[in-house]
Amino acid sequence: MTHPVLEQVTERVRQRSARTRATYLRQMDAAADDGVARASLSCSNLAHGMAACGATEKSRLSAESTPNIGIVTAYNDMLSAHAPYEDYPQQIRRTAERAGATAQVAGGVPAMCDGVTQGQAGMDLSLFSRDLIAMSTAIALSHNLFDAVLCLGICDKIVPGQLMGALRFGHLPVLFVPAGPMPSGLPNKEKAAVREAYAAGTVGRGELLAAESAAYHSRGTCTFYGTANSNQMLMEFMGLQLPGSSFVPPDTPLRSELTDAAVTQALANTALAGTERPLAQMLDERAILNAVIGLHATGGSTNHTLHLVAIAASAGIQLTWDDFADLSAIIPLLTRVYPSGQADVNEFDAAGGLAFVIRELLEAGLLHGDVDTVAGPGLERYTTRPAQADEGALSWQPVSTHSGDRSILRGTEDAFAPQGGLTVLDGNLGRAVVKISAVAPEHRVIEAPARTFNGQAAFVRAFEAEELNGDLVAVITRQGPKANGMPELHKLTPYLSILQKRGQKVALITDGRMSGASGSVLAAIHVTPEAISDGPIARLRDGDLIRIDANAGTMDTSVDLSGRNSNLSSTAEMHEYGLGRELFAGFRRGVGPAERGASQFANLLEEHA
Repeated sequence: MTHPVLEQVTERVRQRSARTRATYLRQMDAAADDGVARASLSCSNLAHGMAACGATEKSRLSAESTPNIGIVTAYNDMLSAHAPYEDYPQQIRRTAERAGATAQVAGGVPAMCDGVTQGQAGMDLSLFSRDLIAMSTAIALSHNLFDAVLCLGICDKIVPGQLMGALRFGHLPVLFVPAGPMPSGLPNKEKAAVREAYAAGTVGRGELLAAESAAYHSRGTCTFYGTANSNQMLMEFMGLQLPGSSFVPPDTPLRSELTDAAVTQALANTALAGTERPLAQMLDERAILNAVIGLHATGGSTNHTLHLVAIAASAGIQLTWDDFADLSAIIPLLTRVYPSGQADVNEFDAAGGLAFVIRELLEAGLLHGDVDTVAGPGLERYTTRPAQADEGALSWQPVSTHSGDRSILRGTEDAFAPQGGLTVLDGNLGRAVVKISAVAPEHRVIEAPARTFNGQAAFVRAFEAEELNGDLVAVITRQGPKANGMPELHKLTPYLSILQKRGQKVALITDGRMSGASGSVLAAIHVTPEAISDGPIARLRDGDLIRIDANAGTMDTSVDLSGRNSNLSSTAEMHEYGLGRELFAGFRRGVGPAERGASQFANLLEEHA
């Protein structure tokens, strides 16, 4: 039986979204009515689209009865998580050919690495890359040659961007194909300790680089539970990739079999196969809320309070932070994966992984089990795990009823916490998001004077000058989407952690992002309205008393800010030029607020509804 709060939130979202959702579905129905896309192309159009193909492929593409898969790839060999995709198109083409079908790389999308750009000017483009990826996906699929879509993407902005773009082709079946995590390297706790030692000046750059290289050391996703691995969780909770496929390592026989199976499933989901599962019908409000629930239950990335809102809007669904907050109150925290614990995703998967979490939530009535998925009707399919028999045949087996490690993974009856991993704050300083799963209970309520900074570099300078003494709430402004693209401020994590370990009461308030790996310091992030849009945080001064209460969901100052002017310094030009940032001026002008997904497309369907 479905939990009554989940039913109430679902109905609320359904009613709120009625007009925009209906508009979206009408658009997708109109696209589907055109039939097989290639049939509408002129001979010249089609000839261009298959000119590079061999004779067999040309024969199949010329027919209207043979499915063609469009591949949208985020491959590059600089990004460890996406390097394995180098050989995927060739494998997908071979598998499609054996099935009597065809596959073509429709296009590539940019794939930047936040790990490379953390604390650098390039991070100002990170969040904007999501909407650019959505546009690039649309360009790739606009050739209108395809009957199904396979998206090759894993990391932070890439999966949300590909999904947002694919939703504009929601009359087609779409399936995501992961590549898996790298083997476990230097444990996260040891890596974090070296970072803090470097920030404190007790180890040098050589020791830090050695530690970082031991943690991030091969092909595959980084193994902490940040945005990239949270993306994989979301794809399973929404039923958009094969069950249990998220955390199978690259370059293994099982991973290869799963890639072949993804091709076979995509072909089976086409209209030509008679069992069409279009993305538009599959990704409804129930699937979106299942994703929110998965985020809470696993203590996933705070970035998804932006991405899920933007994804939902692309499907005509109006998701709000209030929906996140109401669901957080009923969803227990079932995992302890770094930064909410010491285990990595490989250890999490070995303990039972996502299949265990989904089974527990379904049995407790905390998920919509009656959704459609790329693997077939019902989320129950996602309580199984893939395995290979001795002869290599792929099968799915039910997950164990017991956790393989209760320090990492638990059931709903003995959860790590009764409330989910994320919560929303409201108060006279605006609204914000907090990842409470990584914050110890004794640090979840902080009352301290403000220390204000226009950017993380100013904070670091104050730390290095030993000016950050006593309790404080660091207020980092001009980091919102309109100001500079809302970069992650992960560079602050070791400095804040050092202050907290010294016994100081420490918290952070910012209109920027923190990280998918937000740490153990109380951080009120994504503050909206942002400072540059005359948000209250722009009028804070050093010494103003601030209280953040993550338990009560409040964020306030005792100071009357109504008569004050903005405290922003004239630093806008710092974020307008260099490393390509000048090309994104239109994005800074047109971006919506954080609470609406910090997207260029917040009003995409509302103006047509």
